[in-house]
Amino acid sequence: MEGRYNMNYNTNSTSYDDRERCHFYYKVGVCRHGNKCSKKHIPPANSRSIVVLNMIAFQSDGTRMSDVDFDGYYEDVFIELCKFGKIKSFLITENGNDHLRGNVYALYDNVRSAKEARDSLNTRWYNEKPLYSDLTHIVDFNDAICRKYDVGSCDRGNECNFMHVRRPSPSLKSDLDRSQAKKWQSQGQN
Repeated sequence: MEGRYNMNYNTNSTSYDDRERCHFYYKVGVCRHGNKCSKKHIPPANSRSIVVLNMIAFQSDGTRMSDVDFDGYYEDVFIELCKFGKIKSFLITENGNDHLRGNVYALYDNVRSAKEARDSLNTRWYNEKPLYSDLTHIVDFNDAICRKYDVGSCDRGNECNFMHVRRPSPSLKSDLDRSQAKKWQSQGQN
């Protein structure tokens, strides 16, 4: 009897270890249950991406930060993280839930830059709070972003476990990308 009752485990593409992993931790770099999760959270030894947990102080009551204030934070953090290496992708989440609110994510060009950023940030403070940073398993932020939030239709609100990304003004994003490209080009890294 093939199909639904097939007991040949060798044909199953999902390994036992894969079923034991916390898919949200591997997809978005954090989990709402933290250390109390019943699934495995094994941090990567090497990665090009980092998360800085709850770095930006978004209000938990849903009050939205002004665009001018957000752009100031975005620019400040982007410039600081650029000191460690070329950033391929950078985003800040504004979810209402505690494990995703104000997280900063950066995907670097190489593993060395990500490790240096993580190590440096873990010894620092920002906005009167200690920073907590770690490497993540994320290789493509597109898999972690809530597409419904991007189009204004996420009905899960504070319960959504995908990234609600706050975008900077287009002119700021363009200026920062050009500035970073110029910096790394002048240092011989394209």
